[in-house]
Amino acid sequence: MNDMPSRMSEVFLRPGEFYFGQGEVQVRTILGSCIAITLWHPQRKIGGMCHFMLSRPQKILTPNLDGRYAEDAVQLFLKHITKYQTQVNEYQVKVFGGGNMFPEITKNSANNIGQRNMQIARELLREHHFRIHASHLGGIGYRRVILSLPTGEVWIYHNHQASPAAGEKF
Repeated sequence: MNDMPSRMSEVFLRPGEFYFGQGEVQVRTILGSCIAITLWHPQRKIGGMCHFMLSRPQKILTPNLDGRYAEDAVQLFLKHITKYQTQVNEYQVKVFGGGNMFPEITKNSANNIGQRNMQIARELLREHHFRIHASHLGGIGYRRVILSLPTGEVWIYHNHQASPAAGEKF
């Protein structure tokens, strides 16, 4: 997979974290039932990634945006789109994750956090007029996600049922 230059700096997102910027940066995360949304502006070569865990907070804890929740993560993107004086429709949007980490326990979709996360991600992106260009969602197991800010390429490594998959470029 090593098409990416070695001079890139790396940013690793843990659950609830968010990154938006430009330059020779590679943004990485690992997902189970969580969702990563990537945005990339092909002309300006700016973009970012969020790693949200849950659709909505149980109760309002703080007036600050909290990247652990889908609604707040999308608001963080909108804030940066405004900061960079760009428009939602100028971005390539890609969505990943929502894996079922416990298939023997969560056969019922009501108990499947990954399913709920996928649903809220699609709803919020549609509500805010984002157009999804690519996705790799659902299934069983975890994913490694790598976004290259200079190119907008996203690499996915999906491990399921103990068989590592080769990387796929999105």
